Amino acid sequence: MTYLLNSASDFSHEAVLGFAAANPQYVSAVHGGVVRSTETPRDQPALVIGGGSGHYPAFAGWVGPGMGHGAPCGNIFSSPSASQVYSVARNAENGGGVLMGFGNYAGDVLHFGAAAEKLRAEGVDVRIIRVSDDIASNSRENHRDRRGIAGDLSVFKIAGAAIEAGADLDEAERIAWKANDATRSFGVAFDGCTLPGAQDPLFHVPESTMGVGLGIHGEPGIRDLAMGTAREVADLLFEGILEEVPEDRTGRVAVVLNGLGRVKYEELFVVYGRLAERLDDAGLTPIQPEVGEFVTSLDMAGLSLTLVFLDEELERHWTAPVDTPAYRRGDLRELPAKNEHATRTEFFTPGAEPVPTATAESRSLAASLHEIVKLLESVCAEHEDELGRLDAVAGDGDHGQGMVLGSRGAVEAGREALNRGAGARTLLVHAGTAWAESAGGTSGALWGSALTAAGRALSDDASADAAAGVEALLNAVEAVQRLGGAKLGDKTMVDAAAPFAAELQARFEGGADLPSALTSAAGVATRAAAETAELRARLGRSRVLGDKSLGTPDPGATSFALLMEALAEHLKKASR
Repeated sequence: MTYLLNSASDFSHEAVLGFAAANPQYVSAVHGGVVRSTETPRDQPALVIGGGSGHYPAFAGWVGPGMGHGAPCGNIFSSPSASQVYSVARNAENGGGVLMGFGNYAGDVLHFGAAAEKLRAEGVDVRIIRVSDDIASNSRENHRDRRGIAGDLSVFKIAGAAIEAGADLDEAERIAWKANDATRSFGVAFDGCTLPGAQDPLFHVPESTMGVGLGIHGEPGIRDLAMGTAREVADLLFEGILEEVPEDRTGRVAVVLNGLGRVKYEELFVVYGRLAERLDDAGLTPIQPEVGEFVTSLDMAGLSLTLVFLDEELERHWTAPVDTPAYRRGDLRELPAKNEHATRTEFFTPGAEPVPTATAESRSLAASLHEIVKLLESVCAEHEDELGRLDAVAGDGDHGQGMVLGSRGAVEAGREALNRGAGARTLLVHAGTAWAESAGGTSGALWGSALTAAGRALSDDASADAAAGVEALLNAVEAVQRLGGAKLGDKTMVDAAAPFAAELQARFEGGADLPSALTSAAGVATRAAAETAELRARLGRSRVLGDKSLGTPDPGATSFALLMEALAEHLKKASR
């Protein structure tokens, strides 16, 4: 568990600030994460690598010459928000475009993608690399649809070295994908990790067993096996990856044996001793092997093995020098001296967006909407533990925490917008942006987009009628479906939101008033959420855990239903 913290909600942010204060020669803190404390050389591509916190030294620890130019840092196990990614990229970019790298998780795909679109609209060339090295998460034929785990290290190291050697954005993108396609990882867990402020781990592995195919966000393995010796664990990991050795291999491999937080270095060295034997027997030559903690999962008891099947080009970049706070290698004299770059003195900081002038009627509606956002916050807080438990069955257990952080941020942003005279549309846009910013992750992106889309149905120039209220709710659900890409039966929030929207529209068009139509639709959502217990997850992190999600309702569908029930009751009371 985490012993030293001031508050669970501020833990990630305070850790980033402390990290920057401890490493001023390498990084400076900016909104959303860190960037190099020296300017990116003019026209050099900026490698922006990031994800959730809880994985140190990934990702902030890899910012420096020969590797990353900046790292957006989200909440624990949650992707950074689009605003955070955009801020870090803006501060790192210096005319050469941006190469964004992250593990292939839904929240990261959404938030990094949204930031990339904003940068492209401003004329910045952006490319995206989704690391997908985990062989337990999908088939060999679908390698690029796998999730990213410790292979992040090798892919970002090789891409960063290529950029340091002079690669432009096209070349850096090509080499990064080549490294990803040559990288395979496999891991096991012996016990789960504990979120800061929590008393119990996200999951427990039964005594004398180990979970095979773990995730790095607190997800349990895809199957349990009897606990093995160090030799047997080494064989299990090696043989799993050996099935995917390419036919045209050179026989030379980069090797990363990664501890996830609680397995100690001496244990890792015992395992590596056996791996060295297996590599030799298989005719594979390890090139500058790495043994230690590289991509952790807080205090998870577990380890993973990564192999990169090298060719001459990949090997050259794998062995090139690098100098970052947490990862250093090679003859550092080959790297440009830091004093050749201008020291950073000014940084871009996202400012408060201007608040358009609003009429008295719209400001009054905005105040009512803010009361609704406060209601959502109270419901999220009341059900935080329940939603966390549901999410821990086949996910990372942070859904309750993410909903609390997101709704709290939305309330605070809404209050600030009201104080500045915001109308209804502006209030929801500011609240939506803050929800995504505060929560991160998939739920943050979806709920942030939902509030923003709801605002499109309203105006800063007038009040709104019941039809506009229905349109706002339908817009919100449409945004969730469009951005998340989920369909009915995938076991996501959509399984409650889609039938909710259909019932709301049918009831309202049939003559029911808004409170009545909403009450009926909320009931449909509640029943649909409960029925997700019978579904197998087909999307997101829980997809890889197969039948483990059976019997448990989807946390996203459950939270949606809870919030719609509360909203329906609120409007019913207001109508009286």
